[in-house]
Amino acid sequence: MSRDFRVVALQPRWAATDFISAEAFRRWMRGQLEQARPHLHPERPNLVVLTELNGLPLVLRGGAWALPLRTFERVAAALVMARLVRVLPLMWREKISPVRALQLADSHENARLYLQTCRELAREYGVYLCSGSAPMPRFFLAGGRIRRRPGILTNQAVLFGPAGELIGASDKVHLTPSEQAGGVDLTPGNLAELRVFPTPVGDLGVAISLDAFRPDVIAWLERLGCTVLLQPDANGAPWTSLEGLPPDPAHVRDQPVAWLESSWQVTATSPTIRYAVNPMVVGNLLDLTFDGQSAITAHPDEAPERRSYVLTSPRPGFLALAPWVMHGDPEALRRRGKELAALSGSPLENKYHTDVLSADLTLPETVLPVPQPTPHEEALSALLDLPLPPVRRVVWPWLLGLGLAVLAFRAKYKRLKCSRD
Repeated sequence: MSRDFRVVALQPRWAATDFISAEAFRRWMRGQLEQARPHLHPERPNLVVLTELNGLPLVLRGGAWALPLRTFERVAAALVMARLVRVLPLMWREKISPVRALQLADSHENARLYLQTCRELAREYGVYLCSGSAPMPRFFLAGGRIRRRPGILTNQAVLFGPAGELIGASDKVHLTPSEQAGGVDLTPGNLAELRVFPTPVGDLGVAISLDAFRPDVIAWLERLGCTVLLQPDANGAPWTSLEGLPPDPAHVRDQPVAWLESSWQVTATSPTIRYAVNPMVVGNLLDLTFDGQSAITAHPDEAPERRSYVLTSPRPGFLALAPWVMHGDPEALRRRGKELAALSGSPLENKYHTDVLSADLTLPETVLPVPQPTPHEEALSALLDLPLPPVRRVVWPWLLGLGLAVLAFRAKYKRLKCSRD
């Protein structure tokens, strides 16, 4: 027998205000599933794939007062000061940076909100759901209580089934510079801990963003029997700008050209991975720019129509592809990318294209065993059953944080002014 199913990839637009409260976050996530609803197959299993780091901005929860500072760096600095009574002990005990401590300070609550929201949506819409990804601590159970391993915070995707069951979790192995120290300061995952999850919607392997570009990750998932690759993505740059990442940052090319080296290349060349789903978030998050073209790819023989990303030549291999905001010559495309970007001041700022992609896929029955839950996954299941506590209310810390952030901004502005003079 065969497995006949449908995959749906979301390309949503986010904003900082989507994350300032639990209600706002649930509303934003539900809005995506509502957009997916008309694309769901009424009789076959459905797999819905969300975007990378859609849980990262939950660090802003309860921090609406800081958004007028406009940049993620200044807002984070203000939140560190406002939550100093919880952040400072973590920095001291776990020897971690302020930005990692800020995220870990509310990690139990934010992880619970994130996971419970995804579980409820999978159950309500009756879909297999790849949550996208979020910064996630490494949890374990001890004496019936949920514990957290000190200092660890990975970029993690979690898979749910249509009954709300937790299927498994996967960490991102290769971090971009903005995810490392000096950025959001995450912990790289362990390649040997990646697994493939057999389901009615494919033998699912997760390669978050940059991992889908890396031969070691793809080879590992192939060896484990992956047939459907999930690549949640959040490309933090204008789509028509230039890209250069480790291990060879000198190898600079257009972003869309680089993206051909991930899902499209995998399904064009892999002996086992038949399909790949690459949803990409768009939108300006404070001063941060996110843009791209979501895609569902297959072997060229199965997707013969010739099309491709902007700034690249048409080719087979795309079962579904979101258009970019315009067509045109390369220079016009690059100008438009700058106009869309955060703080551009253009009337076109933040006018990105959102989309929903779908494709009907067929695979033979799986022969893979279901992997045993890890201690972390057992703890996540326990975390899902705990009630969500209310947001802590603070008064004097946010005033202090705002004042210090403003002083820091003024000092930086004066230094810049002096250097220009």
